[in-house]
Amino acid sequence: MPSLPPEFTSVILAFAPLFFHRVWDRAQVLLMGATLAPGKRTVTSALRVMGLSSERHFQNYHRVLNRAVWSCRLASLILFRLLLTTFAPSGPIILGLDDTIERRWGPKIRARGIYRDAVRSSDAHFVKTSGLRWLSLMLLVPIPWAGRVWALPFLTALAPSQRYWEQCKRKPKLLTDWARQLVLQVQRWAPTRTLVLVADGGFAALELLARLTRRLRPVICIMRLRLDARLFEPAPRRPRSTMGRPRLVGKRLPSLQQILTNPRTNWQRLKLSNWYSDGPRLVTITSGTAVWYHSGLLPLPIRWVIARDPKGKFETRALLCTDLSQSPRQILQWFLLRWQVEVTFQEVRAHLGAETQRQWSDLAIARTTPVLLSLFSIVTLLAHRLACRRTLSVRQSAWYSKPQPTFSDAIALVRRRLWHSRSSWSSRPDREMIRIPRSLFVGLSEAACYAQ
Repeated sequence: MPSLPPEFTSVILAFAPLFFHRVWDRAQVLLMGATLAPGKRTVTSALRVMGLSSERHFQNYHRVLNRAVWSCRLASLILFRLLLTTFAPSGPIILGLDDTIERRWGPKIRARGIYRDAVRSSDAHFVKTSGLRWLSLMLLVPIPWAGRVWALPFLTALAPSQRYWEQCKRKPKLLTDWARQLVLQVQRWAPTRTLVLVADGGFAALELLARLTRRLRPVICIMRLRLDARLFEPAPRRPRSTMGRPRLVGKRLPSLQQILTNPRTNWQRLKLSNWYSDGPRLVTITSGTAVWYHSGLLPLPIRWVIARDPKGKFETRALLCTDLSQSPRQILQWFLLRWQVEVTFQEVRAHLGAETQRQWSDLAIARTTPVLLSLFSIVTLLAHRLACRRTLSVRQSAWYSKPQPTFSDAIALVRRRLWHSRSSWSSRPDREMIRIPRSLFVGLSEAACYAQ
């Protein structure tokens, strides 16, 4: 078993209680191999980069994913606490929620479905793809050495397709049901902290928002809102002598589309310090409070915000917030953090080999993708341990100037430290030729010659 660098010990060993002794040794090998491997993230690629291509009992490493007894949920709890202690020890916990499609084919993958490919599709072109749908909950926190907010995944769940539920002869479980379970799980993990949930319009459902807000400690939800949503005034005060069922809402209010096109709408100018990656941006906004209601569902008091660009470079956005006391500026600033979730999905595909794993069993499939997403957060934690002691170098070139470090710089720093920890220099440092262990040479050869 390779030794861990002393800077990484407190992070990696936090997950040791989840595994039995022998399984934990193999799990560490897979974790280090998945971090060092430059191409596909399969068990065999992790073994090769660790110099274990001649391991005769390689099946024991496969069994860490498809047979060994350990809990992904408890691993998520440990990772969540590490992230909070490091990056968000106080204040509200800002969570980003979104789903992604892992492109997978094969008749043995039972949870596979046919979904719309959001990356390849457009308003005029619809593309379908076969794969697995994952719902990921990420912690949105500022990274000191990166100079911006990152989305750090810590809890991911597989949301099977409708065909899967039909085969199991069970009622389909909606994506909003999975979202409710994930958020309430985090609330049980952090009962004394205020949760702020930022999500796209696909999760703006009255049933989901009602379950999250009608609690002793309600979750503050910020999402996109349809311009044709049914908005009402609050229910009028009911006299005691009135007979019949009490009213749920008051008078119907104009829709957001009507407010947007009304020339009498009062617009205010607001300058935001950071609009996605474009820097400061001047926008015009209008806001108000209303009750969002649909027949058969409970009414939901919300604060709505409409933001538009005076230059017309980006589309007009309508947002909702379930906390009426929040200011429009704060609502916009929280919602703009949601884009980091998409950045994390892309970074995981580019640098951690998502969609390249080849497991077939149900248990291995349910574990591998959440582990790869969580590896993004683990690498960030390890890079933070190193960045606190030394300056994190940013990869530059004559044709590309990068002012701030990205995840590629973070994982490069972690890889250098792992390679250095695996070496045992037995030659004098002033000599041109040095001796290194054979397993280290084999791993470096695999990483350099078979990089994809």
